[in-house]
Amino acid sequence: MSNSAFPQDPSGSEDLSGFRDASGRRDAPGARDDRGPRDDPGARDVPGSQSAAPGPQTAAPGPPRRPARRLRPARVLTLGVFALAGLIFFTSFDTAKGTNIRTDASLLKLSDLIQERSHKNQELDASNGAVRDDVDRLAERDNGSTKAQDEKLKRLEAESGTEKLRGKAISVTLDDAPPNATAKLPGYPQPQPNDLVIHQQDLQAVVNALWSGGAKGIKVMDQRLVSTSAVRCVGNTLLLQGRVYSPPYKITAVGDPGKLKKAVAASHAIQNLMLYVNAYGLGWKVEDDGTVTLPGYSGTVDLHYAKPVK
Repeated sequence: MSNSAFPQDPSGSEDLSGFRDASGRRDAPGARDDRGPRDDPGARDVPGSQSAAPGPQTAAPGPPRRPARRLRPARVLTLGVFALAGLIFFTSFDTAKGTNIRTDASLLKLSDLIQERSHKNQELDASNGAVRDDVDRLAERDNGSTKAQDEKLKRLEAESGTEKLRGKAISVTLDDAPPNATAKLPGYPQPQPNDLVIHQQDLQAVVNALWSGGAKGIKVMDQRLVSTSAVRCVGNTLLLQGRVYSPPYKITAVGDPGKLKKAVAASHAIQNLMLYVNAYGLGWKVEDDGTVTLPGYSGTVDLHYAKPVK
């Protein structure tokens, strides 16, 4: 600590008037003040005692006028805080409507709503696929196209993923690690929560590797992927074409099984994922599925995009 904290006299001697006792007062109680006597404005005279002041005593002209009281900033701030607290309490009461808003009931209702909408979308997809099949049959019967045109249309439908696809396939299954998982290999730090779940980048890495391995068609869970499909994760769930899925996630690809497995093993993104699989126990399984039939995509193929506001 610097000595500049104590006031110094210009001559070098210490100024004792700068010290305070432990109570925070400048002079210790009972100490004599050499600067002369001073009146204590807060002291009260003993009843019946005489004043030591010389000269005749005169009557007071009357009680002095009290100055007007002004609100202090601290009081104004306190009133503002109480007013804001009352507004918050009223808003909470009006929102709750007599219910407890500090429970997870609202979250459970939201999750139920999401599941209900997901099932509804599944039913609409099935209905849309049935109507599309009827339209295609009517179009083939009455469109007046040539055989060459019909064959070209079939090839385009197969490439677009709107028709069923049958062939040999492999499947890749990914799953979250157990919630109490620890490092299984020496030298690895203990896992963080993000280390124990399957992320969007992991699913995208598998899908991209299968496409690069020559997959003729890919199905994620029970939905066929097309050129406009987006594999997205929201929290710890998969959102795919309006429907929600929870792990484990199964990806099925039709093509040459040997080439597909080789492409998966060669992917740098999957190699990075395998470090977490081996260290923390994330679920990972690659297996042959034999001959399978992938469903055709039954959703809309129209492109939706944002438009500028005029």
